[in-house]
Amino acid sequence: MEKINELFNKLMMILGGAAVLLLMSIATVNVVLRYPFKIPWRGAYEVVGFLGAVVIAFALGYTQQRKNHIVVDILTEKFPKRVNRILDGVNYFITTIFFAIVSWQMFVWGIKISESGELSETLKIIFHPFIYCVAVGFAVFSFTLAVDFMKNFQGKEES
Repeated sequence: MEKINELFNKLMMILGGAAVLLLMSIATVNVVLRYPFKIPWRGAYEVVGFLGAVVIAFALGYTQQRKNHIVVDILTEKFPKRVNRILDGVNYFITTIFFAIVSWQMFVWGIKISESGELSETLKIIFHPFIYCVAVGFAVFSFTLAVDFMKNFQGKEES
């Protein structure tokens, strides 16, 4: 499971990196066109927002895998290791379920948007693919949390 998790997260980071490059390119071109030439890129803000959501969702699993999320342990730092492991296990279990539900509901929402034919406000483009991307990002994050739960349960996870 760890190898699959690693593969998923590497893929998400590659795709997320491409989305960041595209996001930065759109923002840069918009600024260059807007100020010297007085030609703003209509819809740039909208696309940057969609891409930003994708970038964040795709980075969640990788960040979790590397344990780079912010942790406030002021209450638990004095607890014995065994208690911390139990608390970590409970936390991993609850967050795995929570983000699996978030991913599932994002897919449901994407299907509704797709079926209704709803378009984005400014550019009038379909945006359900962005919703599906965010759902996939949350699914990979949930999978990473499940892997962490299993490692914690087996005693391989350090608190």
